Amino acid sequence: MTLRALPAGVILRDLTGMAEFRAAERLQNAVWGDDDLADPGDLMMVIQQEGGLVAGAFRGDVLLGYVFGFPTREAAVQHSHRLAVLPQARGLGLALALKWYQRDWCLARGINLVRWTYDPLRHANANLNIARLGARVSTYCQDYYGPMEGINKGAPSDRLLANWQLNAPHVARLAAGQDGQSASLVGQSGAALHLKIPQDFGALLQSDPQAALEIRLAARQFLVAHFDAGYEIRGYDAVSHSYLLFCN
Repeated sequence: MTLRALPAGVILRDLTGMAEFRAAERLQNAVWGDDDLADPGDLMMVIQQEGGLVAGAFRGDVLLGYVFGFPTREAAVQHSHRLAVLPQARGLGLALALKWYQRDWCLARGINLVRWTYDPLRHANANLNIARLGARVSTYCQDYYGPMEGINKGAPSDRLLANWQLNAPHVARLAAGQDGQSASLVGQSGAALHLKIPQDFGALLQSDPQAALEIRLAARQFLVAHFDAGYEIRGYDAVSHSYLLFCN
């Protein structure tokens, strides 16, 4: 188990008891909005009993964030369905800590690949998933969930499918607190292609839905074309808000 510093009074552990699973329901509403359907607490509890992961960051009895993953048809692969941190607890590093907890949990059970989908235009998710965790992406899912409510309302629910190889050398370096992304990009053949995304797509979606839609469709066209041509997202520049794509 990798030891990492947490904010004072915060612990990471699996959820126990229906009260905590109900708290995870309420946390989803606080993050994604009351109009977005939350995963039911009883379903998460049963999936945990059948080999899934439902873990949280707690301060005392208060659930500040949680991660939810479930088994797939492949024994060594987990699908990570939800990761969320309460707005008032952001900036504490809890999302990153929960993902490293997930990695440790999976490796202890013989799981070496975790997959999940995320909005390609959300900077915080791109930075976490690609730059800080070392996930790679070569699959684009168009309007994955269909029309959505809450914070996602107003644009097609396009998603990227992230593949997190838990034992990859660059991921192991990141887990150890080293600069795994820079090391993994050294020696890549060919120059990187860059795709810049908005600094705050959520705010743009609220203030100018038409502009947000145009950016969504342009990013879709760019990524689909380049994934089809053999490119893969292997890095993310948090300063310029840009994906780095390399050809396989």
